[in-house]
Amino acid sequence: MEHTPPRVVVVTGAGTGIGRATARGFGRDGARVVAVGRRDAPLAATAAGHPLVTPLVADVTAVDGPDRIIRYALDRFGRLDVLVNNAGVAGATPLDGIRADQVGRQLATNLVAPVLLAGAALPALTASRGVLVNVTTAVGQRGWPGSSVYAATKAALDSLTRSWAVELAARGVRVVAVAPGAVDTPIGEHQGLTPQQRDGVRRWQLARTPAGRIGRPEEVAWAIQQLCAPEAAFVTGVVLPVDGGAVVA
Repeated sequence: MEHTPPRVVVVTGAGTGIGRATARGFGRDGARVVAVGRRDAPLAATAAGHPLVTPLVADVTAVDGPDRIIRYALDRFGRLDVLVNNAGVAGATPLDGIRADQVGRQLATNLVAPVLLAGAALPALTASRGVLVNVTTAVGQRGWPGSSVYAATKAALDSLTRSWAVELAARGVRVVAVAPGAVDTPIGEHQGLTPQQRDGVRRWQLARTPAGRIGRPEEVAWAIQQLCAPEAAFVTGVVLPVDGGAVVA
């Protein structure tokens, strides 16, 4: 009987929220997971109690970041089956007060880094006939007043998902995206929003979510894992909203 090696998965932005839930979910399913993030302590918390999750402190926006991350996975495990481009930053950037550094930071993390990571991972994903997953946002298909740059970077990643799916199909690489809606993650805190501002964002999100609640990171992680399952082999180029119906409302 032919032995099938465990899958190897790289998840960026794995220190909290959706990235943490995704890394743990793949690990529970038996995959070897490289959990990537910029801070040691949150990554250690992600890996705690999950022996198949290996933390890697790395900055996806560093000049050598993408190559270093993919090389680490290959050196440690010898293959790569799934890359989850989850790392992202948001910013409160109303147009009348926008600054170049705010735009640049979001472009570097949300758009440039996934492009370079995908390029660095492509030879290994071709060899394994693997899956590239982009985590975008349901808001990118609508609009987010005051955070238009964030929404635009994620909408661009949706477009890349479709283009890459066509471009890479002949290599056996599938490309998919998951577009979360309002999910219980620390992204508001990372933006530097006050508790009152975060409450305002939540009220705005809930008013536009037919399901009437905030999603859980594990619900998004489940969708990512399902799209990467062998049974999803005929699924590519899809951008799947996980948003409680916000996009279609």
